[in-house]
Amino acid sequence: MISLKGQVALVTGASRGIGRACALKLAEAGADVVVNYLSSHSAATEVAQQIQQMGQRSAVVKADVSEDEDVAAMVEFIGQRFGRLDIVVSNAAGGGFRPLMDAKRKHFDAAMSTNVLGLLHLVQSAQSLLARTEGRARVIALSSHGSHAAMSNYGLIGSSKAALESLVRHLALELGNSGINFNLVLAGLVETDSTRNLPGAEMLFDYSRQRTLVSSRSLTAEDVADAVLFLASPLSDLVQGATLVVDGGLGIQQ
Repeated sequence: MISLKGQVALVTGASRGIGRACALKLAEAGADVVVNYLSSHSAATEVAQQIQQMGQRSAVVKADVSEDEDVAAMVEFIGQRFGRLDIVVSNAAGGGFRPLMDAKRKHFDAAMSTNVLGLLHLVQSAQSLLARTEGRARVIALSSHGSHAAMSNYGLIGSSKAALESLVRHLALELGNSGINFNLVLAGLVETDSTRNLPGAEMLFDYSRQRTLVSSRSLTAEDVADAVLFLASPLSDLVQGATLVVDGGLGIQQ
């Protein structure tokens, strides 16, 4: 059984969906968890209460990961409140679903600021805390098939996810020998509040169920959280700069 007892984790965008599942999964393994949110305070508080009921410490922090000052303030709070930071799960994302021909500069900037620069600023702010970790610290980012496959109305998010994957590999190159592992989980289609807003969502969900190679089992947020837990644990000490695909085999099919 994986134990993260004594460790502190930060999960961004943890009030719902995959972020929520990751926060609860890390807490189940014994980690104290900082629940970051942007707009859903009540949902974030509910997640924190569930973590505390497991016997773990938790805190709720409102911060926009696209804003440098918010990120720096969040990391400062974690240092003051917990005195350490061992695991970062970069899950918060945005960008909106629209054709590229309808996209404005502000839409592109928003997607890149949240999905890519947010992680960079987080690592820059948290580097000294992460370096204090006994053993290896972990930074895990969430990606999607849009990073390498073209999908309708997904151009801005897909482009940012491709940049995110490259960023993680370069962070591993620069900081891997300082005691930090940088990896990604590329998740297939999971039904969340966000994906339900995808144009043609039901058709995509049906396609995923029909093409899965794991006996018609649907991919859930908890399945993705299991992969995050693995990368957050000592079992992944020698996994560095990698992208772990969790999609039921959908991505290997033409």
